Amino acid sequence: MPEPLTLTVSLRGTREVRDNYQLFRLTGLLDAFSEPTFRKVISKCIEEGPSNVVLDLSKIDFVDSSGLGALVQLVKKAQSLEGSLQIVTNARVTQTVKLVRLEQFLSLQPSVEAALEKVKPA
Repeated sequence: MPEPLTLTVSLRGTREVRDNYQLFRLTGLLDAFSEPTFRKVISKCIEEGPSNVVLDLSKIDFVDSSGLGALVQLVKKAQSLEGSLQIVTNARVTQTVKLVRLEQFLSLQPSVEAALEKVKPA
């Protein structure tokens, strides 16, 4: 059952915890305004575990450089805890990520199903 996340007015989402991964579905803006709260909340969830994370950003309208910075930090955090972070994107998010050539590092996926196939087994 998805639980609502308390983020910001411009960024909303839910969290589902499964056996060996967490799925976050986000909508809105991942920008300088929402980034500090987003990073803090998701980081805490990664620490609580499981450390395999799927971020569904397919309904995100806008990502700026601070949002990208937060994604990079979250990937590193998940990896430091022996986990992984998969990012489901839309055309807008993919374009922004490709501008800074982070598409390989951020492990972009076309769908939640594709991302779940990449999650390391428990």
